[in-house]
Order: sequence, then C-alpha cells, then structure tokens
Amino acid sequence: MNFEKICVLGLGYIGLPTASTFATHGLRVVGVDVNLQILETLRNGGLHIHEPGLRTVVEAAIRSGNLSVSDKPEEADAFIIAVPTPFYSDKYGEFNGKQYKLADMRAVTSAAQAIAPVLRKGNLVVLESTSPPRTTNSLVAPILEESGLKAGIDFHLAYSPERVLPGQILRELIENARVIGGITLQAAQAGRDLYATFVKGEIILTDATTAEMVKLMENTYRDINIAIANEFSRLSDQFGVDVWEAISIANRHPRVKILNPGPGVGGHCISVDPWFFVESAPEIARLIYTARQVNDAQPKFVLELVAKALGDLKGKKIAVLGLAYKPDVDDLRESPAVEIVHLLQNAGAFVKAYEPFKSNANLPGISIEPDLKNALSDVDGIILLVNHKNLCALSPQELASMTSTRILIDTVNGWSGKDWEAAGFSFYKLGANK
Repeated sequence: MNFEKICVLGLGYIGLPTASTFATHGLRVVGVDVNLQILETLRNGGLHIHEPGLRTVVEAAIRSGNLSVSDKPEEADAFIIAVPTPFYSDKYGEFNGKQYKLADMRAVTSAAQAIAPVLRKGNLVVLESTSPPRTTNSLVAPILEESGLKAGIDFHLAYSPERVLPGQILRELIENARVIGGITLQAAQAGRDLYATFVKGEIILTDATTAEMVKLMENTYRDINIAIANEFSRLSDQFGVDVWEAISIANRHPRVKILNPGPGVGGHCISVDPWFFVESAPEIARLIYTARQVNDAQPKFVLELVAKALGDLKGKKIAVLGLAYKPDVDDLRESPAVEIVHLLQNAGAFVKAYEPFKSNANLPGISIEPDLKNALSDVDGIILLVNHKNLCALSPQELASMTSTRILIDTVNGWSGKDWEAAGFSFYKLGANK
C-alpha cells in the first residue's frame, strides 16, 4: 500500500514521537488528542513530555508542514491508535477469593468510535496501545464495523505494539524489530508497508492476537524476574546479608542473570501489562499474579526500612530524592516512589520531594521542591528512591553542605555506603541489613 496521510490518535509518550517520525519521513500526519491543553502546548511550540531529542524531531515535523494537531481524526489512508490503557483504580475482578486489576479500555473504545465516521474502504487501522489478548478482534473490530464496513474485507486492521524504552524512544522506534499482527495476512502486510516508512529493524508479521500476547509476554517476563530480585532483597534483610553483594557473586555463574531489586516496579508497561494476562485467564496466570503481589508490596518493605532508620515516623521530616518510575526520565506513571511518599505521609511523616526531571509535576498532596537545596533543608532523613545520574553523582561533601541530617536510606544501590559512613553519615540500604 501507498500512504500519503495518516492520523495518530494519542499524543503521549508513544503517539507524539511516532507521529513526528512519520512526518519527518514525508507523510502528512494529523496528530489527534482529546486533551486540549496538550494541543495548545504543541501549537505554541512547547512539549508536554520529556524525551531526549524529541523537541528537535517535533519542531522539524511542524516546520516541514507535514505535522498538524487536532481534537478529532480526519479522513486518511491509515489510523494509528496510541492511547493509554491503564487499569481501573476502583474496579477489580475476583477469582478464588483473590482480587486482580482490570484493564481500563475506555480510551481505546473512544478512539475507535472517533475513527468509524471517517473510515473508508481500503484504509488501514493499527492498534498500538498495549491491550489484553483478543482486543483487536473482539473490541476494536466491532466498533469500527459500525461504519458499515467489514474488517478484513473493506478495511485492514492490525495490532503493532510499541516496544521502546523511555529515554531511547526515538532511536528504538527506528532500530527495534517491529511486530505487526493482522486480522488477515493482507492487513499485516499493509502494516508492514506503513511502518517500513521509517523502521530499519526487522518487521515480523503474525496474527493480531499473537502480537498482543508478544508484548504482554515481554513485560511479564521482566516483572517476574524483578519480583524474584525483590524477594531476594527481603530474604537478605531477614538473614543479615547484603543482597547487592550476593547478586553480584551469583551473577558470575554463566547461566544466572539476576536483576536488581528496588523500591518497586512502575511505569505504564511492566507494572500494568501482567494484569492483562491475569484478567484474561486468572485460573492459569498464577505465577504472574504472585509476581505482581510481590512487586506491588515492595514499597511497604521500603517503609519498614525507613522506620528502622528513623524510628517512629510520626512528625518526622523526610526528603525523598526522585519520583520517576525509572532513572533519567520524567515519567511518573505508576511510580513506586510516589506510592512510598503516600505511605510515609499515612505514617505521619512530613515529606518534601525532589524530582530533577519534572519539578513542575502536579501530584495531589505531594510537595515537590524546585531545587535540591530546598528539599534537603531542615529534614530528619533522606531517601534515595530513583538512581538518576545526577543524584547518584552527589558526594558526601556536597550533601553535607545542604543539610544537617546525617541519616540516609538508599533503595536503589546508588551510593557507596562505605564512602558515606566514612563521612559521618548513618547509612541504610535496601536488602543490606548486616
């Protein structure tokens, strides 16, 4: 197929880079979002997300005349749905007395409904949003067919998951292998023709449900492996072992690669996607469910570590360093660091947060300080929750010049305990209770 104009629905962490990349490779692109503030920001030359190199690509796409933004889709040759698929915060499923989280597919439903009135014969529709198995066939196809057109006969429908790492999105969009699952072979081939516009990695064709499952398998595999690392951190604390030393030694075995523990698992992928398997087959996904329980409970383990360092937390003043779900990004979605702040507050502590990549974040009930010195002044203890490079690079001398406290809690192995202890700090590290 030849493509001249496409619509990308959803201008978030995936949709905006995707739309801009298509535009800089010669296609006319309408970027669609229902958030009018996002549209206004883009029209005024701003960005609502932080991603290395993104500003340059967006500005080039707009200058070329190929990228425009709108609050509704227009007629086009292809439509890409890249909207969020979180889980409900107030709805749960239940199986054998155990609760599990449910996918909130309202944004996907709304996007498909918005496309239906402008869908034409021969069009291609691609769902990129991470979704439970069979979403493309069972949810998206029936909505689009309300147009009077038949999926697989009158228009092509495919699923192609994003598989990129925040902080490297622009490079990985182009270089990573791309999986395209069609409800027909012809739909998969049409998807290949579209993404070949800029993808240099291998393009693998399959069916839609397999492609949906591939994305979930990748993130679930990671979640389970992180869960065992987090459980090792708790066992090490129980037995008086430094988990970081133990992992380093164990990983010398040629067939062992244990991941690092931490304060929990966050982000819009690894902490969310496994629940889609549990929701779809709770009677089967028992290991997946258990791993989710382990990782979701890790912030409470951090709370216990803080109480060990500071005693009764009621009335304590605490500085937390980092709120993002992973290092060197501004993404706070499902962040365990945010959950830990709430747990500290519930325990009666007064918390000041510092997030160098998103100092203007609006998190209800959380005080985010604009600079590090403000965050560190007049506190009883400091917790390192995210190993941002600039935070890990802090020296004992630098920190001592900004705060009077000498109690540090490191949850990510970002600092060398010996250096800090030599400088007079009381140093506590997750999974290292010797």
